[in-house]
Amino acid sequence: MARMVVLTRAEAQERARVVRVRQYAVDLDLTRGEEVFGSTTVVRFTALEEGADTFVEVRPRELLRAELDGAALDPGELREGRLPLRGLAAGEHELRVAAVMPYSRMGEGMHRFTDPEDGCVYVYTQCCMADAPLVFACFDQPDLKAEFAVSVTAPQEWTVLGNGVAARVDGDGGRWECAPTPPLSTYLMAVAAGPFHSVRTEHAGLPFGLHVRRSLGPCLEADAAELLEVTRRCFDRYHEIFDEPYPFDSYDQAFVPEFNAGAMENPGLVTFRDEFVFRSAVTDTERQTRAMVVAHEMAHMWFGDLVTLRWWDDIWLNESFAEYMGYQVLSEATHFTDTWTDFAVARKSWGYDADERPSTHPVAPDPDAVPDTAAARGNFDGISYAKGASALRQLVVWLGEKSFLAGINEHFARHRFGNATLAEFLDSLARASDRDVRGWAESWLRTTGVDTLVPRVGESEARQWYVDVEHLGERPHRLAVGLYDRAPADASRLVLRERLERDVPGGGGRLTVTLEGPRPDLVLVNDLDWTYAKVRLDPVSWGTVRAALSGVPGQLSRAVVWNAARDMVREGELEPLEYVRTVRAHLPCEGDNAVVQGVLAFARGQAAERFLVGAERVEALGLLGEVCGELLGVGGGAGVGTGGGAVAGGSGVRLTAARYFIDCATDPAELLAWRSAGEVPGGGPVLDAELRWRLLLRLAVLGAVGADEIEEARAADPSARGAEAAARCRAALPSAAAKEAAWEAMFGPADALSNYLFTATAQGFWQPEQGELLRGYVERYFAEVVPLAARRGAAMAEAAGRYAFPVAFVDEETLARGEECLTSGELVPALRRRLEDQLDDLRRALGVRAAVA
Repeated sequence: MARMVVLTRAEAQERARVVRVRQYAVDLDLTRGEEVFGSTTVVRFTALEEGADTFVEVRPRELLRAELDGAALDPGELREGRLPLRGLAAGEHELRVAAVMPYSRMGEGMHRFTDPEDGCVYVYTQCCMADAPLVFACFDQPDLKAEFAVSVTAPQEWTVLGNGVAARVDGDGGRWECAPTPPLSTYLMAVAAGPFHSVRTEHAGLPFGLHVRRSLGPCLEADAAELLEVTRRCFDRYHEIFDEPYPFDSYDQAFVPEFNAGAMENPGLVTFRDEFVFRSAVTDTERQTRAMVVAHEMAHMWFGDLVTLRWWDDIWLNESFAEYMGYQVLSEATHFTDTWTDFAVARKSWGYDADERPSTHPVAPDPDAVPDTAAARGNFDGISYAKGASALRQLVVWLGEKSFLAGINEHFARHRFGNATLAEFLDSLARASDRDVRGWAESWLRTTGVDTLVPRVGESEARQWYVDVEHLGERPHRLAVGLYDRAPADASRLVLRERLERDVPGGGGRLTVTLEGPRPDLVLVNDLDWTYAKVRLDPVSWGTVRAALSGVPGQLSRAVVWNAARDMVREGELEPLEYVRTVRAHLPCEGDNAVVQGVLAFARGQAAERFLVGAERVEALGLLGEVCGELLGVGGGAGVGTGGGAVAGGSGVRLTAARYFIDCATDPAELLAWRSAGEVPGGGPVLDAELRWRLLLRLAVLGAVGADEIEEARAADPSARGAEAAARCRAALPSAAAKEAAWEAMFGPADALSNYLFTATAQGFWQPEQGELLRGYVERYFAEVVPLAARRGAAMAEAAGRYAFPVAFVDEETLARGEECLTSGELVPALRRRLEDQLDDLRRALGVRAAVA
């Protein structure tokens, strides 16, 4: 395959100046075996000036022929994925390119997957953000939109799906044609094919479909009613708030294997990772997350597909909007009415953490800061999603929902099936409101970092209490200040006295609020989590929540308190063990699973695993095990399902507790008893596939099972997820032979692992309990990850930097080796960005340890 080079913004601007594309006619042949497929593309385009030079991108295994207006081009001129087009006459042209293209095992281009459970084969495209040339020849940039006419030859028993409605054109044969599309960007072209299990219906006069591989068909049947209900309700809500109707001819949702992202917003054919088709018990929070992704991707039909960014500096115009609209529409249109709690306690921390790293960037960066597609790839992060969505939520609070919706409807009308920039979006908002939206955007979208709001409660000379909020930062904030008192009859319970809506001025301005009556026991700045800022608790308020956090009314308010405590730990202001003791005291009384799940994830994954060491780590794991044990002792199994079907009431707290009890176990005896019984004592849950593998992984880490038990479990679960779980368990075994085998599979020259099997192996490999066994692999990681990323591409570079990094080693030696690796100058951009973030997290962990030493 030709080595890929990135497209620069300057090249894209120049090409957009001289070329307009009218249509892509793409013909794919998926019957050529396991390694390659055929791709023939006819591109109809216009050259806008005489004698223009430009290029088309294609990255084939073999370029068979290329013709421009019937004249042959030299295939030998293809260099680094670019075929030059020189001296174009002004006017219409037709380019025809025939190529043999490689299937991917990394989720890039055309991914091919063989289901180990039944041998069925599935393929699907992932063209974002620069991988369309792995499928068809194109001018691959978002502002050269064109109509797509796609045809596919596939095995006779397959179903083919595309951006437009796909239909067989040869009776019962394998020839399919997709209805022509409106103008689309190349990164949104989509095809999925295979012997799918499908559930089809019609809504609002359009065909709707759900599709999954056959082996997951029963799981889809169990979930189809819920998925379709969420889809219909969100679809109808978008039609209520958007003037522009849904702009495509169908709405298919395909759940595909080994998908790199959560989902992809291809018009008319949204692709999701197939883990969203649940084969084991899940909590309502996980169902809500899936529903939010459905709502998020549907929002993209307008934000991103109808109106598309011009260049990748405006990723936020896609992702921040879809993220905000996904949570908001889900809360308005479905029974998932508490989505913003999950956003606050889980999703938002992704944005806060990303914004405190050196790699942070503005939500809307300057175009010069995104010079090419490689730089843009790194911006699909917590800034563009979580922080951007938080900024938009604050914008709606500040601007008013009516003006906000009027602005975006103006935006859709002005740029329908075209491209737009931040400036053009702000133009539309300004037309709908007399507020200074451009000034707001400069403060919120063009700056980096997290503001901090620090309250001080005092008594004035007139013996009145006041709250003085110190604003460490530059952005203006509209927020709520919650005033809470201990309940007279129960000091462990708090009651809301008053919630004040106030504006904190920008530029570091202070907010002072005079209070009526006695001093509140808890002053909670940013109550209800309207704005994006870290908050602190004054000493009296911290004392109150330390004694009565579980008594704060309202799960969203409790989420704000837990986030404040989390930030204090990360900045060395609260000892990690004290945080875990607070979790021990209050989480057993928490009834909202999103809060339980988010708090346990940080307490176990960060406080215990990275910030604590030795006896304190063991103590923290023991305390968290006690929390989970207590949560398992109540609730009678509420929220625990028995497979892919509906959750049996409640919020799923008991299931979450069972998972984290397993993860925190330091003595295998109780886990072995669970395994023998096949369920969690005292009312379940039963050990379904997910829990059995989770338990086996922890037993492997602790050395309580061996390779034979793992192979037994693998034989009992021949699915793809079983293969991944077995790889994770094998890599976790505390033996030199197991570690070397796992390392060779990941980093050896065979490069045989798919993206998912690599990730699973990496997840099992690094375990804090196995420090002596793993020490030598730290040096090997930094030596071997660089060539791995170079030869296997951006998706593998991302996986290797994210999952294979030696997180178990929080020490100066690992930091020094990582910094030395970064200075080598040989890293592909995707790996460099991930390593920079990992090393910054490592520095923070070392700083926290030093602060509490």
